[in-house]
Amino acid sequence: MRPGHSPSPRTADGRSHWPGRQECHRPRPGPSQRWSGALLVSPLATEVPGRRSGLFVIDLDGAMVGMVTLDRRGAERPGHVRPEGEEAELGYLLLPEVWGCGYAAEACAAALGWFADAHPGEPVVLCTQTANERALRLAMKLGFTEVERFEEYDAEQWFGVWAQGTPAG
Repeated sequence: MRPGHSPSPRTADGRSHWPGRQECHRPRPGPSQRWSGALLVSPLATEVPGRRSGLFVIDLDGAMVGMVTLDRRGAERPGHVRPEGEEAELGYLLLPEVWGCGYAAEACAAALGWFADAHPGEPVVLCTQTANERALRLAMKLGFTEVERFEEYDAEQWFGVWAQGTPAG
């Protein structure tokens, strides 16, 4: 796969796949892609030494609507579940017009599934402001459990961990 390229989810006869369409025929994803509901989650960069564990495009009908990242949490930052730090940290960003559609949950669950296959037994952490109620609900839905709260970026942060074997989504 070329960097920055995300395949379009189209049927064999060229029809686009839209969520909710009664006639849905999805092609099989390639070995590095995962279907998650209506979304195709494709890795762009994985295992860049010292950088990211995963960078995924969220593709909806051939358009990038967001991304999911799995970056290493720096040892200098607060919040860790291992003494040496550097845990994989889940992050996501979606276009505002697709907020509230459930795509973050689907895409994050697919990325966590990929991570569990690629890094068996390794924990994933997530940090969000306690004021961000939607992000907290998503963390709980994905199976993250609270480890601690602390002050960072002039706001209270919620820090949680996802243990492999926990159903994501």
